[in-house]
Amino acid sequence: MNRSMPRLSTIAAAIALMPVLGITTSHASPPIKTYDITITNLTSGQPLTPPVVATHRRRADLFEVGEPASFEVKEIAENGNVTPLADALGADKHVFESKVVPSPTGPGPIMHDGGTLNFQITASPPAKYLSFVSMLICTNDGFTGLDSERLPKKVGDSVTVLTAAYDAGTEINTEDFADIVPPCQGLVGVMSGDAGTGTSDPALAEGGVITHHLGVMGNIDDLLLDPHGWTDPVASVVVTRID
Repeated sequence: MNRSMPRLSTIAAAIALMPVLGITTSHASPPIKTYDITITNLTSGQPLTPPVVATHRRRADLFEVGEPASFEVKEIAENGNVTPLADALGADKHVFESKVVPSPTGPGPIMHDGGTLNFQITASPPAKYLSFVSMLICTNDGFTGLDSERLPKKVGDSVTVLTAAYDAGTEINTEDFADIVPPCQGLVGVMSGDAGTGTSDPALAEGGVITHHLGVMGNIDDLLLDPHGWTDPVASVVVTRID
């Protein structure tokens, strides 16, 4: 044995007497940030359903052009049924906050001709993205929304995004009031004897993918170019970090 080497017990004792130099551990949660959101309907005759909105990590993708619509998006695009997507987002571990935002006058739609909806939502890193989905009510399966838009970083920063109309590819575009959700008929002053429906018709199932909507043709059945038609963009979204 090399007798010049100190005993292990001597080394341990020396370490125990050394001062601890700046070793700290923090378990503080990231700060919660608040965002002010204003959605404006830019169409002349397409009311929008109350949007289902979420702040989330990148992994929480709501929809993608060229891919099949999820059941949850299909239910909004065909029937204005927000419950399945709201429930799915509420149970998603990648989502920080989600909500269905009613109009200021109640649970009804964001009206056309400049109707607006203003609300606040929160997020905290790594939830850095905003998404929402809202039905174009006077369509078979049209919707608008955002998928994973980056939230502003600093207090006072603002971003404006213009959203397009999408076709969910889940229902044939009959443009018949009988196949469209009931609020449509009276919301824009075009009446019909057809009561409409909030239930998907298997006979109209399309089995396609999400595409940019070609718009209302106006020569198929009940829907008219004026007022139901539109050109993109269909909505404006202003996001401002306020805290």
